[in-house]
Amino acid sequence: MDLVVSAIAGDIVSRFISFLLKKYESQENLERKTESLQHLLLKVHMIVEEAECRLITNSKMLLQLKKIVEAMYQGYHVLDIINHRTLCSSTPEDEVSSSCTLSTNRCYQNPFGVAQTAAIRHDQLQRTMETLEKIVSSMTEFLFLLGGCERLPHKPYDTYLYFDHFMFGRLVEKQQLINILLQDNIPPFAPTVLPIIGPSRVGKRTLVAHVCNNEIVRSHFSSIIHLNGESIAKMERTTLTARRNLVVVEFLIDTDDENWKKFYTSCTHMGRGSKIIIISRIERISRFGTVRPIQLNSLPLEEYSYLFKVLAFGSTNPEEHPQLVSIANELSVLLAGSFITGNVCAHMFRDNQNVHFWHQVLKKYRNVVQNNFSVFREHPKVLMDKEHQIDITKFLPSSPPLRLMPPCKGNESKRDLSKVMFGDLIAGTVVLPNEDFELIAWESRIPPYRRFAGVAAYCDDKKNFQHKTKPQKKRQRLDK
Repeated sequence: MDLVVSAIAGDIVSRFISFLLKKYESQENLERKTESLQHLLLKVHMIVEEAECRLITNSKMLLQLKKIVEAMYQGYHVLDIINHRTLCSSTPEDEVSSSCTLSTNRCYQNPFGVAQTAAIRHDQLQRTMETLEKIVSSMTEFLFLLGGCERLPHKPYDTYLYFDHFMFGRLVEKQQLINILLQDNIPPFAPTVLPIIGPSRVGKRTLVAHVCNNEIVRSHFSSIIHLNGESIAKMERTTLTARRNLVVVEFLIDTDDENWKKFYTSCTHMGRGSKIIIISRIERISRFGTVRPIQLNSLPLEEYSYLFKVLAFGSTNPEEHPQLVSIANELSVLLAGSFITGNVCAHMFRDNQNVHFWHQVLKKYRNVVQNNFSVFREHPKVLMDKEHQIDITKFLPSSPPLRLMPPCKGNESKRDLSKVMFGDLIAGTVVLPNEDFELIAWESRIPPYRRFAGVAAYCDDKKNFQHKTKPQKKRQRLDK
């Protein structure tokens, strides 16, 4: 009997030691591959930064560059998943359900919050490394051609000290737009019309403003004229000079074909090489284009997550704050690609890099997302894109039901209402007015310096709102 027990115990010990050895070898192999991935990402990032400084006119090079950029952000994304440790609270009420991380087009399951086996991590890492290795090994021709591309003028060095003071991403779209603006028109005196189409608040105006501010583009055109779609019917031929002009037209609503024909005919009297850019979220507007439109959508999760952490940490090294990285990863998924809310949260995080504060903001936004799914069955970003009211009650510890109404058009503001910054509301550092107020979501620090604002309205229930400013307007009408 003793021999049997001894044999069984020996077998168990042997298997346990074998398990530990395999686990150690697997972990050591994972760490080795992770270091290799970091090295590959450094090489690829150098190529992307160099491409950003060049004017690439070859369409196939731009296609290759797009693949390089996508692979780079995928690599950073996988690196985050590998290094991530679930350090946030994991109680049932704190769990992020996959239904609460809907983006505009698809449902994201939080890749940072899902417990992964070593096999899955190894598989993700291996596939990403193979992709990056192929890119690096085939870069000789790309780099040779890149060296022959004209170098774009450098911006002052201090603009690079602040990541929220210049446009992030959209590298390929920016190159495509510049190429079209600098090309000759065919036929010569028929201005090329380039539509830029995409949902609200994805950076259409920012992209155009960034390109229009480029020294090569500014020197190429005598003047840059900005119009809105409603005014083109009133345009007169004398308004547009016979010089080479760039006309930017923004359409908030669709327009009649006859109005467009009259406007375009007046544009043919501009100088040779003139161009027209159309900005709109309406897909049908692209019918006025003479070239293929540039389609802008929300950034992919991998690129958006990278951007959010860059903005949130600033000059701080994220590797020294793994808990903050964990929170930033989860929040970047919950934000579903929103530039406005992402900028607000990142600005607060950069000024207060405290784990408790970051976690409180994460918890508040998680509750807001869940509440909007409960009330409206959609994510706040989707509601904002549809210009639908958003329930923001959960941002506050105790408050009557509070809804953010659709944002004001253009740069107009409600001067008769008290103004509250969105960041102050989230952080809980402001005493809210007892009546409706203007909630300033974000004021852009880069061209076109847009101001995103909406009216926050208290309500008794899901249907009845308490607009305390409305009765006064009604009395004025009765007096008339």
